[in-house]
Amino acid sequence: MSETRPVFFLSDRTGITAEALGKSLLTQFDHMQFAQHTLAFVDNPQRAAEALQQIAHSAQVSGQRPIVFSTLMQPALRAIFAAADVFWIDFFDTFITPLELELNAKSSGAVGKSHAISDTYHQRMEAVNFTLGHDDGLGQHLDQADIILLGVSRCGKTPTCLYLALQNGLRAANYPLTPEDFSDARLPAPLRPYQAKLFGLTISPERLTQIRQERQPDSTYAALNTCRGELRQADAIFKKNSIPTLDTSSMSIEEIAASILHQTGLRFAGKCS
Repeated sequence: MSETRPVFFLSDRTGITAEALGKSLLTQFDHMQFAQHTLAFVDNPQRAAEALQQIAHSAQVSGQRPIVFSTLMQPALRAIFAAADVFWIDFFDTFITPLELELNAKSSGAVGKSHAISDTYHQRMEAVNFTLGHDDGLGQHLDQADIILLGVSRCGKTPTCLYLALQNGLRAANYPLTPEDFSDARLPAPLRPYQAKLFGLTISPERLTQIRQERQPDSTYAALNTCRGELRQADAIFKKNSIPTLDTSSMSIEEIAASILHQTGLRFAGKCS
């Protein structure tokens, strides 16, 4: 019997909601191993049968009962999986039914309603396009940025900006601090008009050299002394210019983004101006 428990995130749409909720629960069991699979767009009986076959196969291979997190809306499809030999966690039944009782109203039951194309969707796409165009100091429209992340190379700026854009609709730019910026702890000239939008990311030298080694093994760029020096100089810039900072050494991108939102008070952008 395998020690790795099979887990499935089941959805009639993209599976993003089922993944987010399910993975949040699984993090409370970090001493266990899970083989995680997302089964998206299970929106008719044929696809449900195919998904059920895949789940059954995982049970046979692992020798363990699969865990299934579901955001399926159609009752007929939900019944298929609820009757199977799985540990079934139905998010909509768990939350929608109590809400219907509390509100004394029936839910619409509309499949994929949370992912409908809307102004929010277009706003996120505009934010992502802005972020891609303002990565690593590129772009000429920092005045339109909601936030500008600042830090040395490989401290997490780019993935965090993309996460803030896609998940929160924020126009997030980033600017890399290089040795040329370290002469007198002044802000680089392109950033000076936007000091109020700046947020600094830092990281431990040991973690930074580990990340850089993966990109350029045994290089001066990845050397521990280089990382220590760059981080020390970057910290001097942050302190001299009163820029809020966050240590990303042991944080996931989701945790970094959440911490930035908490510290800055930024929320999902109401507009992209």
